[in-house]
Amino acid sequence: MAKSKISVPSIFLISKFLKQDSLLPIYFFFGEDSYSIDNAVKAVETAVQPFLSSDFDKEIISGKDRTIAEIIDLASAFPFGTERKLIILKDFDELKGDKKIFANYVKNPPSFTTLVISKHGAISNLEAEPYSSLRKYSYIFEANELKGEELIAWIIRYSARKQKAISHENASMLLSIVGENRSLIEMQLQKIFAYLGEEKEITHEIIQKQSSALKEYTIFDLQNAIGLRNRTKAVEIANNLLDKGKEALFIIVMLTRYFTALAQIPELEKNGLSDQEAARIVGTHSFFYKDYKRASLFYRNQKLIKVGKALFNADLTIKTSSIDPKTVITMLLAEIL
Repeated sequence: MAKSKISVPSIFLISKFLKQDSLLPIYFFFGEDSYSIDNAVKAVETAVQPFLSSDFDKEIISGKDRTIAEIIDLASAFPFGTERKLIILKDFDELKGDKKIFANYVKNPPSFTTLVISKHGAISNLEAEPYSSLRKYSYIFEANELKGEELIAWIIRYSARKQKAISHENASMLLSIVGENRSLIEMQLQKIFAYLGEEKEITHEIIQKQSSALKEYTIFDLQNAIGLRNRTKAVEIANNLLDKGKEALFIIVMLTRYFTALAQIPELEKNGLSDQEAARIVGTHSFFYKDYKRASLFYRNQKLIKVGKALFNADLTIKTSSIDPKTVITMLLAEIL
């Protein structure tokens, strides 16, 4: 029988443990979502700060060139003040020594110390120590990366906390433009908030305008250049995306979605659907649907089959060879156009 996956509390539950009567002696944050881990550490720091009566009672240290015994000794020492001390430990994996002995500290931590530990990345065996003890006493929290709909919901919630409104459709559009890095999404949202001023609604026009103001191309610009069959512009945009950190696989995946959408349009048109309904079905913003319709007039039947083969070959090449991504994407665009 396959072993069931061990689950631990989500890092998004951390707010329940930040009140004076619910502060934990240990907060161990791990996972792939660095954004959530960094914010959780800041949240604990903010919650504990009022109880620190001396600047000497807060330390932010790295596990590099430290031993597990040193950390335990430091956490067990009394604070300089009268109430509490805060230790923020980064780079847990870099600690020297047998981390299993940390389990003894976990089982009986001093009440005057709040120890916050961050570990970026997954834990291969949650049944091993000290993770088993951390789970037993509910001191460990996992930060899974948000994807797709979860990330769209986060954009909507984040905007609402800043007294701004963004629709699901426009949040999806922003996600497609910026990508799934929440730090970059937050930076873009902050720029949009500053642009809005007292205005409340984030519209697709504002998202487009701010994207243009940054003078950076988006995947939508690439799709539009392909739809207009402008090879020179398409290659220029694709190279710009790659230079800005977009991966070749991301471009291939997004173009596959684009051409899949184009393939659906003739049938949707035949059924008499409105542009807004059709845009929702093919997975794009209604703002872009007119460009999709125009492109679908050219990319049909045998042309779409040829494009599909080109996308498949590009995907295979990226995954199985060491050919430069720019070369692969340039060859792909040459075949498409």
